[in-house]
Amino acid sequence: MALLEVHDLNVHYGGIHAVKGISFTVEQGQVVTLIGANGAGKTTTLRAISGLLKPSRGSVKFADQMITGAAPHTIVARGLAHAPEGRGIFANLTVEENLDLGAFLRRDHGAVARDKEHALSLFPRLRERLAQNAGTLSGGEQQMLAIARAVLSRPKLLLLDEPSLGLAPQIVQLIFKIVRAIAAEGTTILLVEQNAHQALQVANVAHVLEVGQLVASGPAADLAKDDQIRKAYLGVHD
Repeated sequence: MALLEVHDLNVHYGGIHAVKGISFTVEQGQVVTLIGANGAGKTTTLRAISGLLKPSRGSVKFADQMITGAAPHTIVARGLAHAPEGRGIFANLTVEENLDLGAFLRRDHGAVARDKEHALSLFPRLRERLAQNAGTLSGGEQQMLAIARAVLSRPKLLLLDEPSLGLAPQIVQLIFKIVRAIAAEGTTILLVEQNAHQALQVANVAHVLEVGQLVASGPAADLAKDDQIRKAYLGVHD
């Protein structure tokens, strides 16, 4: 069943046509990735889905409800969470206060406490730093916090934007291990990632964006073997 349906999505920044009529679906339980070079429109697509940008044309349907142009807090309340590029943590709040903000719309306090405990089991480094201001964390720890905070809203669909950006290789491996664990627990994920090699390893389905247009789509394992994709995005040359 399609949890997310994006149809003919167009987004403009002033005179720049950043996303040009793309359509794709995300099925329940899948990990779907959007890959492409810088400026391809990947982040813009996620921001339009989560309500941070208003599409100039097209529609976004989530869990059988039209959410095109809806306010971000309304979209979060329906079960769609966004861990943005740049992490978007609150630097002057503690790690625990940041986590609590992830669950601010929830009223099931007992379940929130259990979910927080589970998030801290996924991210043990955060447990050690609960009372620290989030701005004092390393880049990798801030990324962990951004993902954990999004997970605490208990989303049906989690949007992850460049979770490996600027991180050391061993931290990237850890982040993707956690992404796999979250997916294995049943959370549907739409992943934007410049590290195409990692993205194609973790995803079921992949879409390739070039200058705002979808140029290839298919099972991630198939795209990982495609010679053109390998040369353009995986750094593999004959």
